[in-house]
Amino acid sequence: MTMPDWQEIDTVLLDMDGTLLDLHFDNYFWLEHVPSKYAEHHGLSEEEALAELNKSFVGLRGTLNWYCLDHWSDLTGLPIAELKRDVQDKIGFRPHVEDFLDTMKKLGKRTVIVTNAHRDSVDLKMERTGLDKLVDHVISSHDYKEPKESQAFWDHLQREEPFDKERSLLIDDSQAVLESAEKWGIRCLLTIFHPDSQKAPNTDSRFPGIHHFDEFKF
Repeated sequence: MTMPDWQEIDTVLLDMDGTLLDLHFDNYFWLEHVPSKYAEHHGLSEEEALAELNKSFVGLRGTLNWYCLDHWSDLTGLPIAELKRDVQDKIGFRPHVEDFLDTMKKLGKRTVIVTNAHRDSVDLKMERTGLDKLVDHVISSHDYKEPKESQAFWDHLQREEPFDKERSLLIDDSQAVLESAEKWGIRCLLTIFHPDSQKAPNTDSRFPGIHHFDEFKF
């Protein structure tokens, strides 16, 4: 599959960060703002702070704690959820997202956000963008205590949102998540080649993808 046949799709599952919203906010927050605050809090240089934080990253990627703001607050001694508000002006839609979601509504497709983001982060982004008003449902993996990289996440999701694997599309910028969904049996999978507006696109994916949502034909 390259592009979906919309006649064969009933449910559209959508990642949030890097898919609907610009990943620049998250990359800036974790790679610049948090190291700066961590350095200030612990009396380190920013290089030393980033090195210390990088040690904490080892082994966590793809686990629920990787996405848990409470975990990072405990680990760093910083109020992570509060710090996100410092740079909330960087939260924004990726190109053509609102038009795409409007088209999905007009076509009668059920749109469900499935995100690994912690609920505190979800709430801030919804407050900032109103994204929750543009979709049918918003689900955080923290609701299930399982990340999207886990097969158990999709089991939980289908119990809450009964959907046909053969007639559902998942759009996500994470290769690991797409692989998990593929293993679980979701037929239609697409990636995002340009999740962060401030970085170059990356088309190194074994899944078909789009740069922006205006590439779809209806």
